[in-house]
Amino acid sequence: MYKALVFDFDFTLGDSAAGIAASINYALGRLGYPEKEMEAIKKTIGLSLKNTFTALTQNEDEREAHLFAGYFREKADEVMTAGTKLYQPVKKVFADLREQGCKVGIVTTKYHYRIDQILDKFGISSAVDIIVGAEDVKIEKPDPEGLLIAAGYFGVGKEHVLYVGDSTVDAKTAENAKIDFAAVLTGATTAAELEQFSHVCIAEDLYGVYQLYSQRQRLFCRPCQFPVCRA
Repeated sequence: MYKALVFDFDFTLGDSAAGIAASINYALGRLGYPEKEMEAIKKTIGLSLKNTFTALTQNEDEREAHLFAGYFREKADEVMTAGTKLYQPVKKVFADLREQGCKVGIVTTKYHYRIDQILDKFGISSAVDIIVGAEDVKIEKPDPEGLLIAAGYFGVGKEHVLYVGDSTVDAKTAENAKIDFAAVLTGATTAAELEQFSHVCIAEDLYGVYQLYSQRQRLFCRPCQFPVCRA
């Protein structure tokens, strides 16, 4: 039985793609790079800013990556919170989890203060017990540090924690932490890509994962029978 659910943010709980794209293209422009299309940008969401820069430019220069991150934050401070949309099931799912005594956390490559702003905007700050953001860890996902910080905060065994995310980065994070993983298909990653990693379920959206929790049992996907669990 899970006693704590920990969530990624981007494409798991909400959609910040417009603000992320604006911030990325602003930063790229300041450094003399051409703008990128949304399709290419979506594939980088969930990566660290350093890895995002490298993925979009094929440039591994540390100094330019540092400048990119600074320009990104400059623009993101203007547009990110206002441009973020929360997925429809989130408020009810969080409220129901709290009512059932389940702890709730967020582990994300977004900055902690940004998640605070977004949760405040939608009036759900009190529903979240812990946030672990980019500035709270030495190494970002898929390193397990952030997820292990959250699990340690809850004070329950790792077998009682479920991490929910939309990407292969999230799947690798859970795998590295040795914590169960549930995937949602609300991001840019396909079910076929997610099936390559250990998971208790691949659900269409957050509500599907909530159904998994509310049934008080573990749902194991058997690839030969259930390539996607529609919980």
